[in-house]
Amino acid sequence: MQLLKPSYEILTTLDGSAILKTIEAAGRTCYKSESKITDISAEEFCRRIMARGHLSVIEHVSISVRFIVNRGFTHELVRHRLASYSQESTRYCNYGGGVAFIIPPQVTTVKPEHVHDRAVYSARWSNTDRLWYEAMLASEYAYMKLLKSGWAPQQARGVLPIDLKTEIVMTANIREWRHVFSLRCSEAAHPQMRELMIPLAEEFRLASPVLFSL
Repeated sequence: MQLLKPSYEILTTLDGSAILKTIEAAGRTCYKSESKITDISAEEFCRRIMARGHLSVIEHVSISVRFIVNRGFTHELVRHRLASYSQESTRYCNYGGGVAFIIPPQVTTVKPEHVHDRAVYSARWSNTDRLWYEAMLASEYAYMKLLKSGWAPQQARGVLPIDLKTEIVMTANIREWRHVFSLRCSEAAHPQMRELMIPLAEEFRLASPVLFSL
């Protein structure tokens, strides 16, 4: 069994200057004002279109992110329909070598390294964290037994929980990322969404304050 904390990796280079220039080149097509493009004109152009709510122009740039999360996270993420997704498949991936689980934010006394020294650390775990750990262990045990009995991975996967680790790559344009952050960083969002989306949104904002200062 593996225990992991959730994480993300931005696959697209976040070059704020290049992003703004691409948007400016597309947007000026509307006004045939390409002659006004200079080395420093993109930021002001993008500020103006944002202020006017002309957000279709920022759809010309897309960004890809890989998330390593649990399946509850991905069930919510794919509800954002204006995006493309590629996700690890429990039908075709065989976890016979060991099942990986994502530690949720409310589980604080069980750490990734504890999986190797359960007997040493278990006395220090809270009762609820121990219950979570035992549930993950039981689901892995059942999955392994079913595989050994002849079940295919797509059949045995039914005993795996929502906290099963999965990987998903999401590609969306800038307008959709802004929408995702507006929903998934709010106080009403699921804690596991906020755990990753807040720092991800900050990375986007640092790369391009003009586009991501919501």
